[in-house]
Amino acid sequence: MTNTTPALPADLLDRALRDRGVDRFAGVPCSYFAGLIPLLQQDGRYVPCANEGAAFATACGFSLAGAPGAVLLQNSGLGNLVNPLTSLSAPYDIGVLMFVSHRGDPDGPADEPQHRLMGAATVPLLDALRVPNWQLSPHPDELGTTLDTALDAVRSGRTAALVVPRGVMAKPAPAEEIPETSQRPGTEDVVAALGALLRDELVVSTTGFTSRWLFAGADRPGNFYMQGSMGHALSLGLGLALSRTDRRVFVLDGDGACLMHMGALGTVGAQHPGNLVHVVLDNQQYESTGGQPTAGARTRFEDVARASGYRWGGRVASLSDLKPVLEHVGSQPGPALLVIETTAGAGAAPPRATASLEPDAIRARFMTEAAG
Repeated sequence: MTNTTPALPADLLDRALRDRGVDRFAGVPCSYFAGLIPLLQQDGRYVPCANEGAAFATACGFSLAGAPGAVLLQNSGLGNLVNPLTSLSAPYDIGVLMFVSHRGDPDGPADEPQHRLMGAATVPLLDALRVPNWQLSPHPDELGTTLDTALDAVRSGRTAALVVPRGVMAKPAPAEEIPETSQRPGTEDVVAALGALLRDELVVSTTGFTSRWLFAGADRPGNFYMQGSMGHALSLGLGLALSRTDRRVFVLDGDGACLMHMGALGTVGAQHPGNLVHVVLDNQQYESTGGQPTAGARTRFEDVARASGYRWGGRVASLSDLKPVLEHVGSQPGPALLVIETTAGAGAAPPRATASLEPDAIRARFMTEAAG
């Protein structure tokens, strides 16, 4: 039977929260919140953070200033905020209101493989962390009671969570299409060009659309498609590069993913693997969750890389510059970081790699290639 329950409008939820004194938010986006985040951004009430732990600590700062702070996050990022939840919020009695999307909900529609384990663990994990939690209902007449109950806990110094299943929050109205005037290439075109140039290298591609486009346009056993584990592509690539010094390793990263665990650049600089090339595709947005802006508009990743100990860091903004720069990088010892300025892709992204290959098959064929 088709579910005909209308979704909860973002403006209704926002008004209900503002009426209760919740006016400042921090977070890392999930597509489930694609209707709410743009609304909060209109008047600067949402802080896009590098990772969920940073978002939670920022919300603690809001609460410490006198009004309840709120966090928006995907449940896959719960692990990133366990530390400040247990060692900042709990001992200091700083309450925060969390909105946690429930990807991989075992009682909901089928989801992608990377969400299954956390989907089943989300509510038990919140319970184990002594976080009172409730499921957000799409029914407006239940909203006030749920918010009041959760905020009673927050104002008493406890963090509380509202778990948000798929479809509970209304999607945003389709945005008016504005013709792209930038001369920067689309991310899908850059990934296609990289796929054509990288033949013998071991390639690790970050979560989101990057892995989708690489799989669709240049699939091969030497590509490891990361679905989930956002922000950890570089560290995975570092382990590969240190273990297979006879193979060049390319990490295809995104600006949002690179920001999430940017401390990994310092580790790469300290370890100094000569066979590692780090490529950051910088479109200044979280494209796969709805195009929300990242916090990196003023971040010069190549400068951070050089300051962290990379041998080389540079930037290109056109496809015509890509091949000669890659040839230069490939002829020099690393580690190197190349930022490629891009725009959002045109049209719908292709299916994920796991629509055709199970994760263990991706791992098995990659290991065979890496051993060759």
